[in-house]
Amino acid sequence: MRAVSNGSSEARRPPLLWEQHCCLPLDPVADVGELARYRRPGGSFVSVNAGYVPHSADDVTGLVTRWRERIAADGRLRQAVTVADIEAAERDGDVAVAFDLEDSGPLEGRLDRVRHFYDLGVRTMLPSYNNRNEAGGGCMDEVDEGLTAYGRALVREMNAVGMVVDGSHCGARTGLDLCEVSEQPVIYSHSSMRSVWDHPRNIGDEQATACAATGGVIGITGVGIFLGPNDASLEALLRHIDYAVDLVGPEHVGVSTDYPFDHEDFNAMLAQSPELFPDCYTRWGPISFMPPEGLLSLEDALTARGYPDDAVTAILGGNFRHVASLVWRRGPSG
Repeated sequence: MRAVSNGSSEARRPPLLWEQHCCLPLDPVADVGELARYRRPGGSFVSVNAGYVPHSADDVTGLVTRWRERIAADGRLRQAVTVADIEAAERDGDVAVAFDLEDSGPLEGRLDRVRHFYDLGVRTMLPSYNNRNEAGGGCMDEVDEGLTAYGRALVREMNAVGMVVDGSHCGARTGLDLCEVSEQPVIYSHSSMRSVWDHPRNIGDEQATACAATGGVIGITGVGIFLGPNDASLEALLRHIDYAVDLVGPEHVGVSTDYPFDHEDFNAMLAQSPELFPDCYTRWGPISFMPPEGLLSLEDALTARGYPDDAVTAILGGNFRHVASLVWRRGPSG
């Protein structure tokens, strides 16, 4: 790969960093200031998980409301309501923040809540998390029967509202159905490549190419057990990026570490209750995660690997921003 530069001052500006999924403790008093660890010249965007299977609509509403108040009070952070807010973060070197849901369960079967959560700042949602629910199948199911009628209606409502459809944690058949039904780009926000490391949470080549065909993006994740034998190194991340780029092109690849800021608590739970998790999660002991500081070194690593400037910009954040520019509405839904 050959580096390309037009020599302009704009070309030399550091590109936007886009972290499509990370996890604060799901607690209203969680320290949102931890997100400032992503702060850098060129700006950053971070999508923070705001709930999954166990959470009700009220749980998510209360959590996001409290977090938004504290984000607004932190001069290093700003809520990303529109893509213009992300552009402002780029100019000022700040961290723009939006939210995602890792399961459609918090909707409690009500499609009108897609709009409610969008207006709160949720910009991405997964139909199912690991196991089948009323929307579709999960990646841990022995058999995935695909999207249900409700799941298809959910995708159509997300398209209408402006929320990005995400296939991470879904089963392979459900993920392919998402790409068939959605009229907007579909992403795998935090999923690595199964051809590189055979783990149930990773996606196959067919899923990746179907995602790319929608105009979507695969966000390579920084979880050690998804990258290799509990290897959360930058080199392991790059192996998955290289494979994905060769398969679908640099315009369909991004990064999304899935970093949990409460990883010590998670690993303590894993040690105390290993029966709650399958062997593919527990066999290596405490799970390793790539922290924000590791992700901040990715730009230089991609350049050193020979990726041209435009590909580095795309992978680091430009591809996910392009999806947002196509899918998000200009502001809260009317």
